[in-house]
Amino acid sequence: MADRRVDLSALPKEVRDQLAELDLELSEGDITQKGYEKKRTKLLAPYIIQTPVEPPSQNDVQPPAPSSSSSHGPPPSSSSRYRERRSRRTHRSGGTRDDRYRSDIHSEAVQAALAKHKEEKMALPMPTKRRSTYVQSPVVTRTPPDSSSGSEDETSVRRQSSVVPPPPTVNPNLQSPDSWINSTVQGSSTSSSASSTLSHGEARPQPQSQPKPQPQPQYKPQYQPLYQPPYQPQHQPQSSAHTAAVTDMLAHSHIAPSENSTPPPDVTAVAPPSRGPRVDLTSNPVVRGMSRGQSRSSMMETADGVPVNSRVSTKIQQLLNTLKRPKRPPLSEFFTDDAEEIVEVPQPDPNVPKPEGRQIIPVKGEPLGVVSNWPPALQAALARWGATQGKSPALTALDITGKPLCTLTYGKLWSRSVKLAYTLLNKLGTKNEQILKPGDKVALVYPNSDPGMFWVAFYGCLLAEVIPVPIEVPLSRKDVGISQVGFLLGSCGVGLALTSEICLKGLPKTPTGEILQFKGWPRLKWVVTDSKYLTKPSKDWQPHIPTANTDPAYIEYKASKDGTVVGVAVSKVAMLTHCQALTQACNYCEGETLVNVLDFKKDIGLWHGVLTAVMNRIHTISVPYAVMKACPLSWVQRVHNHKARIALVKCRDLHWAMMAHRDQRDTSLASLRMLIVADGANPWSVSSCDAFLNVFQSHGLKPEVICPCATSPEAMTVAIRRPGVPGTPLPARAILSMGGLSHGVIRVNTEDKNSALTVQDVGHVMPGALMCIVKPDGPPQLCKTDEIGEIIINSRAGGNMYYGLPGVTKNTFEVIPVNANGVPIGEIPFVRSGLLGFVGPGSLIFVVGKIEGLLMVSGRRHNADDLVATALAVEPVKTVYRGRIAVFSITVFYDERVAIVAEQRPDASEEDSFQWMSRVLQAIDSIHQVGLYCLALVPANTLPKTPLGGIHISDTKQFFLDGNLHPCNILMCPHTCVTNLPKPRQKQPVGVGPASVMVGNLVAGKRIAQAAGRDLGMIEDQDLVRKHQYLTEALQWRAQTDADHVLFVLLNAKGVPVSTATCVQLHKRAEKIAAALTEKGSINTGENVVLLYPPGIDLIAAFYGCLYAGCVPVNVRPPHPQNLAATLPTVRMIIDVSKAACILTTQNLMRTLRSKEAAASVNIKTWPTIIDTDDLPRRRPPQIYKPPTAEMIAYLDFSVSTTGMLTGVKVSHAAVSALCRSIKLQCELYSSRQIAICLDPYCGLGFVLWCLASVYSGHQSVLIPPFELESCLSLWLSTLSQYRIRDTFCSYSVMELCTKGLGTQTELLKARGVSLSCVRSCVVIAEERPRLSLSHSFSKLFKDIGLSSRAVSTAFGSRVNLAICLQGTTGPDPCTVYVDMKSLRHDRVRVVERGAPQSLPLMESGKILPGVRVIIVNPETRGPLGDSHLGEIWVNSPHNASGYYTIYGEESLQANHFNTKLSFGDPKTLWARTGYLGFVKRTELLEATGDRHDALFVVGSLDETLELRGLRYHPIDIETSVSRAHRSIAESAVFTWTNLLVVVSELCGSEQDALDLVPLITNVVLEEHHLIVGVVVIVDPGVIPINSRGEKQRMHLRDSFLADQLDPIYVAYNM
Repeated sequence: MADRRVDLSALPKEVRDQLAELDLELSEGDITQKGYEKKRTKLLAPYIIQTPVEPPSQNDVQPPAPSSSSSHGPPPSSSSRYRERRSRRTHRSGGTRDDRYRSDIHSEAVQAALAKHKEEKMALPMPTKRRSTYVQSPVVTRTPPDSSSGSEDETSVRRQSSVVPPPPTVNPNLQSPDSWINSTVQGSSTSSSASSTLSHGEARPQPQSQPKPQPQPQYKPQYQPLYQPPYQPQHQPQSSAHTAAVTDMLAHSHIAPSENSTPPPDVTAVAPPSRGPRVDLTSNPVVRGMSRGQSRSSMMETADGVPVNSRVSTKIQQLLNTLKRPKRPPLSEFFTDDAEEIVEVPQPDPNVPKPEGRQIIPVKGEPLGVVSNWPPALQAALARWGATQGKSPALTALDITGKPLCTLTYGKLWSRSVKLAYTLLNKLGTKNEQILKPGDKVALVYPNSDPGMFWVAFYGCLLAEVIPVPIEVPLSRKDVGISQVGFLLGSCGVGLALTSEICLKGLPKTPTGEILQFKGWPRLKWVVTDSKYLTKPSKDWQPHIPTANTDPAYIEYKASKDGTVVGVAVSKVAMLTHCQALTQACNYCEGETLVNVLDFKKDIGLWHGVLTAVMNRIHTISVPYAVMKACPLSWVQRVHNHKARIALVKCRDLHWAMMAHRDQRDTSLASLRMLIVADGANPWSVSSCDAFLNVFQSHGLKPEVICPCATSPEAMTVAIRRPGVPGTPLPARAILSMGGLSHGVIRVNTEDKNSALTVQDVGHVMPGALMCIVKPDGPPQLCKTDEIGEIIINSRAGGNMYYGLPGVTKNTFEVIPVNANGVPIGEIPFVRSGLLGFVGPGSLIFVVGKIEGLLMVSGRRHNADDLVATALAVEPVKTVYRGRIAVFSITVFYDERVAIVAEQRPDASEEDSFQWMSRVLQAIDSIHQVGLYCLALVPANTLPKTPLGGIHISDTKQFFLDGNLHPCNILMCPHTCVTNLPKPRQKQPVGVGPASVMVGNLVAGKRIAQAAGRDLGMIEDQDLVRKHQYLTEALQWRAQTDADHVLFVLLNAKGVPVSTATCVQLHKRAEKIAAALTEKGSINTGENVVLLYPPGIDLIAAFYGCLYAGCVPVNVRPPHPQNLAATLPTVRMIIDVSKAACILTTQNLMRTLRSKEAAASVNIKTWPTIIDTDDLPRRRPPQIYKPPTAEMIAYLDFSVSTTGMLTGVKVSHAAVSALCRSIKLQCELYSSRQIAICLDPYCGLGFVLWCLASVYSGHQSVLIPPFELESCLSLWLSTLSQYRIRDTFCSYSVMELCTKGLGTQTELLKARGVSLSCVRSCVVIAEERPRLSLSHSFSKLFKDIGLSSRAVSTAFGSRVNLAICLQGTTGPDPCTVYVDMKSLRHDRVRVVERGAPQSLPLMESGKILPGVRVIIVNPETRGPLGDSHLGEIWVNSPHNASGYYTIYGEESLQANHFNTKLSFGDPKTLWARTGYLGFVKRTELLEATGDRHDALFVVGSLDETLELRGLRYHPIDIETSVSRAHRSIAESAVFTWTNLLVVVSELCGSEQDALDLVPLITNVVLEEHHLIVGVVVIVDPGVIPINSRGEKQRMHLRDSFLADQLDPIYVAYNM
């Protein structure tokens, strides 16, 4: 073959890339062998005769990653030159490969790892995003990161792209298996949440019966137990084929957020203004004719059995497919005791590599040479050069173009420093006052472009014997880490800051011109140090230069991993010794020239370029960061022009110079004897050094001059490679196994080259130093020779302490290593360097990472730099900015989780980004065997930067945790990386019968969980009982005996009574309606009549009219006139289900029912007879009907439950009387009493209080329709105050309205004279767990206007019994207990202290009503439970409902819910099942009888509970956690779908916060509930449907989600 005569490594880069692409096509089967050979021969033809050029050591075929040795091969053609120039230009704007992390070997490894994954062809669901949100408009105004996106620290330098064609990582033919992304059928997947996505993007023809939008009647004429939900897409199957694209268009046109698509039904009057009308949405409105188990059909079908063509469901299917892959590591068998939930502790793997070498012996550096004329202090050296070599250049500063601006000689440096020292000590205060004393600390605030001023200030401080603290120039109040710098200044006691005039002018000022007070900073006095402001000292004044001692010379700042800034104090003797050691190690000579590209305020830039330089009279040329950004080659030019001997650089500078080197053909680096690479300790620096050498060897650069070094602020210089002798072989590299490194051991990589790390040495230990390697965690135990550990140093040339922090200092600066037995090996203290490494052959030091970049995941160590390198080796194809990547770990659920955040290019498409993220996941998983928890892409230039352009990791992490990162793309993978969840609980087979359980409880001394209200008792006056047997008789009796007593007062929004009803008026109105029913409606006795009225007295009159006529009233909430499409179908359904013979309503509503708008939603021609009761003639019925027995049905109570069930129950006359009597006793209601009611009167206890109780007890009811609060929020509270009401009843919706709307206006209410001191009880009527936080907020807020903290309480009722508990006027206050949530999930009740972790506060649901008995029962075995168990609440009482109202007599269901017997214990009593879970606790409080009080606690509806991992969860608990996760979450709801937990959250902030919520929601649910969220859906406020009682309708929400009707802002599918 052709390539036998060709040296592939010598080919131009683009040819090798094309060859690699060919190889890839062949391996994927996209090209035949013959075609492959033909193309290959053609490519190689021009090179066959060429003699090979010196081959770099690389493998034959390069991976798609561009190689750095592009200078080899024949000269490029003009077109390729043009391409180079263009690529260079693009580089300036910030986007090439980052050569610091670049390693051909690693790129190859990553590509190989990804190739493995390609075979799996796994389709990941792409997140769904609302298009409007993420049109990246702000990016246009943002500048893309300039080359500063090449950062100052590790994350910065770019990869070379000089001759790189667009990288062929993704061949167009490979898109389908490789891209992981589903192209949508039509348009982009971001176009709208309604477009439908198929798993691999094929446009599949839809089944024949594709729904076609067409208005249809929303009810079924034939009656059956399962009714079609009104909100189902209004479609009829048509037998015409539609392609997916058509469907897509239909989906767009139909599911637009129009009035019609908002789901249906029963709209309440009360709705907070933000949420639109609240509707009762029937989801599969089962008229309770099905058992709980069958109540929902498979959710993937509509009620007709037509499959939902939903993009959501296809995506969830893909998500499930991806989750079917086995996780690493597999969960081991793990038994969890029912009562205790434990995090799974991974068992130690016997195959983990362990260190086998002997204990390390401390490594000694060469002795520090003794020099006779060594100065006694650094200042003395400056004094000497200033006096003897005054004309000698000390420092050359460059202007912004890179030209020399000015040169500071040693003479000038000395004289200016002396002037400054004199000024500081003598001229700052008034005549006799000395502001600064020797030993005081002074901040040095100088920009990077002004080294001269800094040098003068630094040496001036040394001469004045004050301690300089160099810091960065603060640019604004919002600088990253600004308050931490303030902490440093405060802890050092800094009160004075030195700066230059130009810098002072640039500092942020207040409007009055004063310098801004930065957050957390002490008050500073600013002193300008320009020469014109300095005073020349008198002839006889000389600075005092003492011999170097252990006092601090200067303080260097250091930002630690968590973002805190500490000051490392360096003593005068350490500073001097360090200069001496560097001079010896680097062999510095007097008069040499040094080019410094590094920050001169700290670290190597300060030690070599400012201190050691002065010690040796070196001429330093300082190249500022800004010049490097404008002209990356400037430092190379300076070396060439000045024949510099030493250069101080970082990998970033090598890379930039390499990128630009073609601009300068004649530069020579032959003069360099040392190229000191400051971040040579970063294991990924080796590739930059090699690439730089490749390019510049032809420019005179010698291989032996490259000197990597390892440093840290605490230990200062740890090791440095000495300049080599020309011609000697270069030190060998270590090729280590990453798997071994993650376990902290050194293993040479032999088997899997994909996970190898090549490391270069950083030379030998510094002269005069002693070095050990100790374990990084726990006591400082010496490592073995093949173990990775932290390098610790003993030397006179190192930091002394963290200034002002003695505790932390001890752990870092005074470490005494111990041997394997824990015995100290000596007395001398070592300093921790924060570097991880080992000692190689010949005592060479190798560094593999930093403690700061260490991520400990599941007991294994990973280095952040390694992960960055792997992420960058996945070609980003225009996706992210190189060098703008942050890797950090966050603690979630008892382990560290790895997160990667990168800046995305403005032009990157959604698909590109998502594909890049998916590939990074695969690569990191393959190479490092660690799962990523989160990968986020943020817009360009938005990550917090360090002063020199790097990424500020700790701030990025904080932004992520606070939800302030504002990503534009995010991928969470909790399913893959959370492997320490406990094993799912296995429900034990019920081998133990309920009888044994009961006996067990008794033996254990536990009570059976039951409680009862007091006896109803017999009323003395038998006559009264007889009269009150029916409500109709009670009303007639009151009309005769107390005709003018006012029973009802209805108020309008202004608080004015608009209508009242006395006993006799109500009686007469009822007679009129009864007459109309018999005449107009020709209604027969026992037929059902629908009452359709707004809340008011007409409703009450119509109810009694029906009873007078012998009909059965069915009270229905009227449709909302502004939302007929959603609310009318529910009205229609109840009318159909109840087989109503007639509708009673008002004129207005009658017009609405017959309007054109109504006709669009339902068939108005088939309404039963409608009677308008507004202007009826004065007639009396021939007779008032009296039921033959009290067991006859009095009325039907219809309600939509939170699960979307429409249920009607039958309430008998006997139950009505018993209930009214029970309420009368509990609340002490008499004719003289007055109560206020502000709730919806359509079902349950609300209806009883509004319509029935007053007629029975004779008290006056002040009626406040809740919808009136919309126009006057304070109506209810001012009514209570005005009428001096003692007892009031409201709903949670009303309470929430008042809390949110009036909470801030209590002063205003007080000024208007509103006082709630009269209120004795305020009862919230609900069928749910008491909302403790809302009740508490309400009590606290209105305490100021007299509301008693004891007044607020709750009631509890259910479908089978409308009122079980109601807080009365007597009896103990409602009590609150704290229960353990972990136990609750196991159906256990364990009471804990307030504030205990995982505790849940629960409030008693009111006192049990007279005549009511409750018992807690196991819903599966139907046996009674002890009081430490959670079970279903069963109730026995004379006012239980008689049964469900169903079309067919479903006797079995009836018996199941209304007449059930215990399987053991008390087999005679008949109980009704409430469908709610709760428990009974005996409290310390006493009843009126003197017995201890048994409190009933309701925990939640059995239908709503989520069974996940074998445990029982209550949605409200997860929702409470989610709502606390971020300030922008207004409301949230959860449900499950195919065992995935779906969280829907309403976003009340700006849409850019949407993606911030995804990780926070995932974290909080995992942390607090030990569950992994499968899908996170972010929607607009008001999307979560809420019924008239203020309860969330989660099942309806779930159906809308699956039918793709939510129009979400963002849907994230967690992997």
